[in-house]
Amino acid sequence: MSNSDNKNSLSYKDAGVDIDAGNKLVDLIKPLAKSTQRTGADVNLGGFGGLFDLKAIGMKDPVLVAANDGVGTKLKVAFEANIHDTVGIDLVAMCVNDLIVQGAEPLFFLDYFATGKLELSVATDVIAGIAEGCRQAGAALIGGETAEMPGMYSEGEYDLAGFCVGAVERDKILPTNDIADGDVILGLKSSGVHSNGFSLVRKIIEVSGQKFEDNAPFDSGKTLGEALLAPTKMYVKSCLAAIRETGGIKALAHITGGGITENLPRVLSDNISAEINLDDLDSPKVFSWLAEHGGMEAAEMLKTFNCGVGMIMVVKAEKADAIINTLNDNGETAYPLGKIIDQAGGQVVYTGTFSL
Repeated sequence: MSNSDNKNSLSYKDAGVDIDAGNKLVDLIKPLAKSTQRTGADVNLGGFGGLFDLKAIGMKDPVLVAANDGVGTKLKVAFEANIHDTVGIDLVAMCVNDLIVQGAEPLFFLDYFATGKLELSVATDVIAGIAEGCRQAGAALIGGETAEMPGMYSEGEYDLAGFCVGAVERDKILPTNDIADGDVILGLKSSGVHSNGFSLVRKIIEVSGQKFEDNAPFDSGKTLGEALLAPTKMYVKSCLAAIRETGGIKALAHITGGGITENLPRVLSDNISAEINLDDLDSPKVFSWLAEHGGMEAAEMLKTFNCGVGMIMVVKAEKADAIINTLNDNGETAYPLGKIIDQAGGQVVYTGTFSL
């Protein structure tokens, strides 16, 4: 009996998995990965694993630091707005911004892209964004996984996860153990909502009656979808420069889900508090818009969103000006946001007013 007469003669493609499309994607993204090549990594996709030569980076006593993350329901905005070339930057930023908090230089990155049916143009846009994020962070994209899983995702949807490894000299690991009363707290401006709180953002948009193709009321010249998809700011190179050039940084805190209220205490000991002056908070207009349409009070905003500060630094008071100058010379908007005080009934104490 020939195969054509056998009703049970099925192929993987019949089950919804197109191996040829997967191979085509690998060919399309090879030059993207190659563009992220750095010392220690000769990027060559297609093997079973990616290699990195740790000796080549020249550290004397390196400690490896690893982080993984996703983009969360910000992906839903990408699906509805049909914009896919920025969420890959978000993916890298969410991982490498966690590494720099330890003082670590990102070395290499791997991604996981999963979808029900592989659409080559969408997947290529996403991975092009990942490669761009890796170039911004100085990390090599040495591999990843593309999973086509029929029935697992709705049509046109996908999920992302990222994994990054960095290294730091053992005696340079952050935070230090000498954070104390009088140290200065610096805020580094965010590019917007970044990649946290989007379940609430989407609910607020629903309540407001806005659509993603409408003009953004807080960002002229952009649609609401484009404005909300502004990628997470990458703080790696500017913070590395400040760490290496000033010798005055004691701690960093990546302000993600939970806002300043929940994230800053993660780098503080129990006997000290952070006093934040809300009068100095430089908050983009998107947060006022979210607060207005979500009916949110300042305290709720501060423990949900970054509210304009994507990274916080705790620094030696006498080095604060030099650190601000170094950060701003490297593309940041950095400014004094408060100070460390002796324990004051809570690890984050707000003064002033957060104007919404």
